[in-house]
Amino acid sequence: MQGDLLTPYLKEEEIQGEVLKLSQKLGSELKFDKPPIFICVLKGASFFFSDLVRYYPHDCKIDFINCSSYGSSKESSGEVKLDYDLSMSIKGEDIIIVEDIVDTGHTLEFVTQLLKVRKPKSLTTVSLLEKPEALKADVKVDYSCFKIKNEFVVGYGLDFNDQHRQKRDISILTNTQIN
Repeated sequence: MQGDLLTPYLKEEEIQGEVLKLSQKLGSELKFDKPPIFICVLKGASFFFSDLVRYYPHDCKIDFINCSSYGSSKESSGEVKLDYDLSMSIKGEDIIIVEDIVDTGHTLEFVTQLLKVRKPKSLTTVSLLEKPEALKADVKVDYSCFKIKNEFVVGYGLDFNDQHRQKRDISILTNTQIN
């Protein structure tokens, strides 16, 4: 967007290295009787999700869910809306929820509660980024690549008003003039 000032934060090589390490860690630490179902929380987690499952050393299934809480603001509304639901049953399945970023935790809390009532065998939460200072919901991220300060970041799937998602690096959005 015109007027956006991006300050480099995490380079593509650093991100890819951490995603590979995390995927291998999931493959070695989590033991399942059958392939788990990785669930991507759209749209932001799509880049991270794709790399994570490609690096995952075992068979897996994938599905998608879409929730929103930001709209065109840099702050979460605190209200999460389900825009698109899963396409398969998860009853009795091992589930790995994949998020792009856990800041307030409202989206992860919403998704976790929504999926728990569907009686999965297990639920594991994974996030590319965590913002411990911004956390408002009572959620725990089981695995993450980076803990970051309370900055608004874009790139590698993360966006502001559907902009900057395609960038390979992650940058801090330090100034925005909304047109």
